[in-house]
Amino acid sequence: MDLLLLLKAAIMGVVEGITEFLPISSTGHLILASELMNFWSKEKSDVFVVAIQIGAIAAVIYEYWARLWGAATGMFTGEEKGRRLGFGLILASIPIVLVGLTFGQTVKDFLFNNIAVAMGLIIGGLIIMWIEKHPPQIKAKEVEDLTYKDAIWIGLIQVLSLIPGTSRSGATIIGAMFLGVSRKAATEFSFFLGIPVIIGAGLLDLYHNYKIFTTTEDWVILGFGTLVSFISALVLIRALVAYVARRDFMVFAWYRIFSGLLILLFAFTGWKLW
Repeated sequence: MDLLLLLKAAIMGVVEGITEFLPISSTGHLILASELMNFWSKEKSDVFVVAIQIGAIAAVIYEYWARLWGAATGMFTGEEKGRRLGFGLILASIPIVLVGLTFGQTVKDFLFNNIAVAMGLIIGGLIIMWIEKHPPQIKAKEVEDLTYKDAIWIGLIQVLSLIPGTSRSGATIIGAMFLGVSRKAATEFSFFLGIPVIIGAGLLDLYHNYKIFTTTEDWVILGFGTLVSFISALVLIRALVAYVARRDFMVFAWYRIFSGLLILLFAFTGWKLW
């Protein structure tokens, strides 16, 4: 067993767990971390980046099991809030599934690079700043209060997250806030919306590329990274919900802009960190 590779997988898992639900782009950070650490081959690393996100989203299922079960059963029992959340999540998932299946591989081939990540970070940071300075009137305080129309619009906005650096969480949270959803409800809906999208994308990518993992060690590395992402994401989810209850996202906007500019500086000057 390559212990150095296992350590790098653990670091990637921590990066995923910490960044998946923050509006700073988990995929972008994973791509950058992979390049900085020279983690695995390009083919294996690209699949790893997508697949370990399943660990992070499993943390959401674990943390919110009762509410998710209520949404699932509500679609059949007719319980109003559960039904609205359940069908809302389905409607919001349709756009990215259709676009992802059609153009997902093209995006992966052409935009999984540091320049695309940098531009996505900067533009997203500017949008977060704008929405924080011009907050709309809140019309949905809890996630169960979202209308089907809100869900569809958030789903359309989520399509932008196919571009690395944009951030699925950032797009859905800020998009929901723009529609008048409270910060807490927008964050939780983003958590829930990631379940079908991330699990579907991870399993589909594994299905298409599982043959590149040729040894038992390869699967151990992948499984270990996924486990670490689950544990670190579970900690982050609880911390983030507590954070958004009393603070805004401006710190993440500045972080995105600074990171994007730094990435561009290194990309165009050819400087190396080590």
